[in-house]
Amino acid sequence: MTATRSPEEVLLGFARALRAAGVAVTADRERTYLLAVATVGLENQAAVYAVGRATLCASPADLERYDLVYAVWFGAQRPAAARRAPSRPPATMADLSDRGAPGERGDDLESDDVRARASATEVLRHRDIASMSARESAALARMFGALRPRPPRRRTHRWAAASRGRVDARSTMREMVRRHGEPGPIRWRRRMERPRRVVVLLDVSGSMSAYADALLRLAHAWCRSSGPVEVFTLGTRLTHVTAALHQRDPDRALVSAGRTIPDWSGGTRLADGLKAFLDRWGRRGMARGAVVVLVSDGWERGDPEGLAEQMRRLRSLAHHVVWANPHRGHDAYEPVQQGIVAALPHVDTFVAGHSMAAFAELLEVVEHA
Repeated sequence: MTATRSPEEVLLGFARALRAAGVAVTADRERTYLLAVATVGLENQAAVYAVGRATLCASPADLERYDLVYAVWFGAQRPAAARRAPSRPPATMADLSDRGAPGERGDDLESDDVRARASATEVLRHRDIASMSARESAALARMFGALRPRPPRRRTHRWAAASRGRVDARSTMREMVRRHGEPGPIRWRRRMERPRRVVVLLDVSGSMSAYADALLRLAHAWCRSSGPVEVFTLGTRLTHVTAALHQRDPDRALVSAGRTIPDWSGGTRLADGLKAFLDRWGRRGMARGAVVVLVSDGWERGDPEGLAEQMRRLRSLAHHVVWANPHRGHDAYEPVQQGIVAALPHVDTFVAGHSMAAFAELLEVVEHA
């Protein structure tokens, strides 16, 4: 460790080295690790080693890599006080059921394993993110890499040659002139299309903290798409996090966004945040003709009438307004919160936002908006 680097930089660098070594270190684990080290103190080397194993490792397979990276990064072996006795090898359970000879059921076992994995993945896709364990959250984080958001399209004023559409009289006549008046093929044209801008407004207040990591990963997937995307977070203030989320690595992008957001897990002032967005960015063109996605549970500390007014302004500028609410996916949910009641008249599509399956539906809604 060099004297010019702060303890936080050293610890975050160690976490990133672990991630590079193959350990699935998420932004939440990094924050938990920093808090745990601050609690036990940097002077207690054995405690620092132990809390790192507890907060940064997700499975027993990560422990060996953790020890190797720890030794290289801190220039020392693991503290003697933190060493564990060698664990016993796991017991092997024999299958006593009468299923035939071992060689006769290999294909059946393989197909059963594939079906079990597919079933587990499908169950995870529909699980509420707020109820997931740390291991399930890590598996979910890997699933975001498979998302391929497609931007919505809009027609421009320009025309282009096409195989169908409207008759291009000018091109057809030019072709006849080239043929000295002889009839030729009919030329067609159609309006060109361009990607429509998507603006994502994420609620990162305390009531949405269980979903914040997944929502930022969803926004990062949007930023990887081919269309123009802008991402903001809403809490007690408005924060523009598009630049932070444009990093290729999702974990690095989330860490960068987490450093940018000053009001993480704070209060909720949706009306003030929307007003700041509309006054500074929205009316200048960012929201004009865009598909605006607002992800929030609708808990508003301010005046609901103020939120209704800002939603009315937003709807007058945007092409389509989508509100995704994590509680919308629960069977017993009723939109009775004051913020939701005030905003719904100015929302085009109201969808769930609590699971990976709900996110896939949200991406499809935005694509066809």
